[in-house]
Amino acid sequence: MSQEALFSPIKIGSKTAPNRIVINSMECCDALDNGDPSPKTYERYENLFKGQPGVIIGEAITPQYDHISREHQLSIKEHNVPALKKFVAHLKEINPDVIYMPQVTHSGEISHPRFSSRIRVTEEPLPGYENSTLVREKEIEQVIQDYVDGARRCYEIGADGVDLKLCHGYLGTQILRPYNKDNWKYGGAWENRRQFAIDVYDRVREAVPDENFLIGSKISVYEGFPGGVGTLNANSACMDLTETIDLVQQLEKHGMQWVLQSAGSPSHTLDLAHPDKKSADYAYMHFYFQKVLRDALKPETVVMGSGYTIYRDGNVKVGGNKKAFQAVLPENNSVRFWGNKNINDGVVDAISIGRQSFADQFTPQKMMENRDKEIKWCTLCDHCVELLIQQYNVGCATYDKRYTEIYKQMVKETGGINEKHT
Repeated sequence: MSQEALFSPIKIGSKTAPNRIVINSMECCDALDNGDPSPKTYERYENLFKGQPGVIIGEAITPQYDHISREHQLSIKEHNVPALKKFVAHLKEINPDVIYMPQVTHSGEISHPRFSSRIRVTEEPLPGYENSTLVREKEIEQVIQDYVDGARRCYEIGADGVDLKLCHGYLGTQILRPYNKDNWKYGGAWENRRQFAIDVYDRVREAVPDENFLIGSKISVYEGFPGGVGTLNANSACMDLTETIDLVQQLEKHGMQWVLQSAGSPSHTLDLAHPDKKSADYAYMHFYFQKVLRDALKPETVVMGSGYTIYRDGNVKVGGNKKAFQAVLPENNSVRFWGNKNINDGVVDAISIGRQSFADQFTPQKMMENRDKEIKWCTLCDHCVELLIQQYNVGCATYDKRYTEIYKQMVKETGGINEKHT
């Protein structure tokens, strides 16, 4: 058994994860019509639990149906509680050591207009979202209550904690942006915009006072477009992480026990959210974002990092023999290398994998047992992302023939996608 930093235990609040590999939140569009887990959902998570990661951040789960981005999204309404209790209990029987935390979400302006409605918090719509409806305090009060209800139900079903989603262009992010420049309760001045997240945290902890229930968020540190999170002002693309740093420090004071670093917004800056072979160097930016968070927070607040899938086994090719990464040897540019180095250097406390968890759900176990050559490494084809965009069941179209057929069906029925953004 490996004794590397990646496979050392880590304390998160009152709980201990057996290792420092985190499965990132990955939506799969395969819930039953009522939002309960389907057989495909069961199979995926059963394999993930068998794969022995330290933490699994469950895919985005919705506590409401009016503003959603996935037609077959898992939901955590009152009627879902019995099925989700059974689901979590079953997974804990497989591996009781994994820390499991679902991600509660609200899509806001990026809700899908075909089966829900879009709401926005800015008088001037973000370009591309002109078909959204402006909302203010009344509607956002309901959003906060939805977050609280979702978190409370996560506790009821036996989850170890909750991810209160503040990333990837979803509603929490929309409120945090400098682009949310109108003067209202949760808009304009930074103190107003950050108050939304603070109010969510305070009310979730009030609803679930059990300190053993872990509270944290996946946060986009920098979205990469003018007025996005991590920019200087509403019209600037200049990176300025002052607000992001203050956000995590404030949330830490209000009960945040862990944070999962991300970047970008898949609806606008997908390659920043999860680096592509053609923009591989974006992946190194994630290390900087991780260190910014690690330096800003107390040692006991756990920082998990994103952007690691692209490193694979160190061999990343754009096409033919052309390397995606320059000026580095493959053996010094793998998931294993950077995971261990960044933990040892104090850059991050744990690393997360997203698309790689589709390619091989047993990646942590195989790495732990030094069976790297047996790992099905993600090819970074992003067919899984294309399936997500088109609302089809999501899985690995490279290694799982079932999803290869679904992908072929998607291309036949839709003609594929012209622009890769969610």
